[in-house]
Amino acid sequence: MTSDSVLRRREQLSDFLRSRRARITPGDVGIPAAGRRRTPGLRREEVAVLAGVGVSWYTWLEQGRDISVSADVLDAVARALLLSDRERAHLYVLAGMNPPPACGEPGAAVTDEVRQLLEAWGRRPAVLRDRYWNILAFNDTARLVFGYDDGPQHCLITYFTNPRYRAMGEVWESAAPAVVAAFRADTAHCSGQPEVCGVVERLSARSPEFAALWERHDVGVPVQAVNALRHPEAGELYFDATTLTVADHPDWHLVLYNPQPATDTAARLERLPHLRLAEPLTEAS
Repeated sequence: MTSDSVLRRREQLSDFLRSRRARITPGDVGIPAAGRRRTPGLRREEVAVLAGVGVSWYTWLEQGRDISVSADVLDAVARALLLSDRERAHLYVLAGMNPPPACGEPGAAVTDEVRQLLEAWGRRPAVLRDRYWNILAFNDTARLVFGYDDGPQHCLITYFTNPRYRAMGEVWESAAPAVVAAFRADTAHCSGQPEVCGVVERLSARSPEFAALWERHDVGVPVQAVNALRHPEAGELYFDATTLTVADHPDWHLVLYNPQPATDTAARLERLPHLRLAEPLTEAS
């Protein structure tokens, strides 16, 4: 027997598809308007033709019937109805399928609002990365702490090749498997793309440790992690690293670093040149 929740979801699917169809005029999709229409929007048969599916099948979908759907067909319906990325994801959920990964506009410039947020983190490191773990922007403290220059930066490559991380010895070795597992989980939906394959190939050639961990195929859900490194001036630094998704650009992720409690990281940061004249650094609440 079909559960009440499934029935309600199908009803919502029916209402959603009808509302999206009603908002589109024939001219919006290149269909010549012929005569007067009793109802606004496209007809079901027009949506079916645009999506390349049978009229009966689309009718059953819009009626919320128990029919088989696939990602390709849902994508075709989404294109026919001119759905946004968020609406397309909503269509997947209502159809009982996992939505596709959220993506922002490829190559979009980092906004002033996000850059201001990075700088507002002040005397603590803050980094913006994309879904491939490329670093898109960072604040001045991150530049000083991690030794970033103006060239391309990548979180995974940095972790395995930056001497400041590798100097931590046992701490680095214990965390490395989780870092690789998190990268695999984060990039699973785009694992075959050049941006991911290139990083894996280059890093495998440079780091036997990474190559061995990658071959284990471990997958881990990214969680708040301790980020530790040895700075040439400040010494050993320990941060709690928290990753947040930018709501209006879901493939951007803010990584905010806060001095770990019970360590003297906050005091050590004050030894760095551009922080010495600042107010004393205290732990964030």
